[in-house]
Amino acid sequence: MTTDIEAHLAARVDRYVAELRDFCAIPSISAQPAHKADVERAARFAADRLTTAGLADVAIHPTEGHPVVTAGWHGDDHAPTVLVYGHYDVQPPEPLDAWQSPPFEPTVRDDRLYARGASDDKGPLLIPILVAEAFLAVRGSLPVNLKFLIEGEEETGSPHLEAAMGGLADRLAADLVLSADGAMWRADLPSVIVASRGLLALDLIVEGAAKDLHSGRHGGSAPNPLRALAALVASLHGADGRVAVAGFYDGIRPPDPAILRTIEAVGFDPGLYFTEIGARPPAPLPAGAELLRRQWLEPTLELNGLTGGYGGDGTKTVIPAWASAKITCRLVAGQDPDRVFEAICAHLEQRCPGGFGLAITRHGRGSAAAALPPDLPALGVVEDVLEGLHGVRPLRVAMGATIPIGGGFRRTLGIETVFFSFSTADEDYHAPNEFFRLESFRTGLVAWARVLEAIGARLGQATR
Repeated sequence: MTTDIEAHLAARVDRYVAELRDFCAIPSISAQPAHKADVERAARFAADRLTTAGLADVAIHPTEGHPVVTAGWHGDDHAPTVLVYGHYDVQPPEPLDAWQSPPFEPTVRDDRLYARGASDDKGPLLIPILVAEAFLAVRGSLPVNLKFLIEGEEETGSPHLEAAMGGLADRLAADLVLSADGAMWRADLPSVIVASRGLLALDLIVEGAAKDLHSGRHGGSAPNPLRALAALVASLHGADGRVAVAGFYDGIRPPDPAILRTIEAVGFDPGLYFTEIGARPPAPLPAGAELLRRQWLEPTLELNGLTGGYGGDGTKTVIPAWASAKITCRLVAGQDPDRVFEAICAHLEQRCPGGFGLAITRHGRGSAAAALPPDLPALGVVEDVLEGLHGVRPLRVAMGATIPIGGGFRRTLGIETVFFSFSTADEDYHAPNEFFRLESFRTGLVAWARVLEAIGARLGQATR
């Protein structure tokens, strides 16, 4: 029983929320070079907090990008070793004028903490650090051997994490990863992520003349990259919305039947979904199960941004020299990121109009879709803990988003990753007004205390 630990945590929640606000006030935007010092400051915050908690061997390790932070505590050679993963970097906050309060001035409203990074991933990450501190303060020991790996590039695809893990393999050796990153599917329904989609990211630039041109002097004769780009991106999808790139769907494997059963059982409300995202529902309205299949189990190719020419107030009569698009693909089981990239390149190169230059840039290696073995012992432990907290058995769900760490930990350390985050998918964590439910923060403190004790008591050497 963790009654003593839970009482210790409950008595300090106000102080913990204040610490979380301090953490979220650091604009650790890994994608923007101007915030390099802020990212390093967030790494130092995490390292200092691990030290304060009583963890040993706390270190900040440089990478070719942003640093990773590690720490550990070893008490018993016969106890299982758990490696906690999380990240201290955050998404860019733009558009700033859409925020009700500034993104890096954390604000509590209606028992929610609003700030960039509050839900993804600073709030969920802080929870296991606080729980480790509570065990060490109250009992002087932990029920498991505990390690931490905290990175600063998750929001840019973790391009240097796997190399860092390889160099730190001895320090990170463990039986299991518990990820503080991830998300519950719904706030009112406990769930465990057992599958996630992969990711491929690329940019394309269409080039016309060597400089912007006067649209009166040169209109009708000079190449307009915006028009060419519009035709190219329109060609990527058919009228039914499916990706029209030859070879894009090659190799896809059938989904796990357990996830299909969940999709049919949850009664997803399509009308409410479109209302919640503030979008006009299509006609005819898709069935709820069909929408969930698209979100969890079907691959996508999405345009994330189009740039070119003049977009300010008034008019500027130019033909731009270039236009660009940012694209990300979410991949499902069986798709290979390299083959998908090659198929998209071939599609675009075949369709680029004459008189234009085309440059395609890939961001990182990408990642394949991931899935947990359904009989993983630690998965059952996590489900039991969540059932004890909520009174219902959690659903096993897929995740439409991508957390590339699962494959990386399997390849580098030979261990599986179970997601144990108390973020929720509706908390706008890549959008303005990101928030973290403080009720989830409090629940997460209890859950992490119970799951560490349960793993220590039930798994022992079984995970080896």
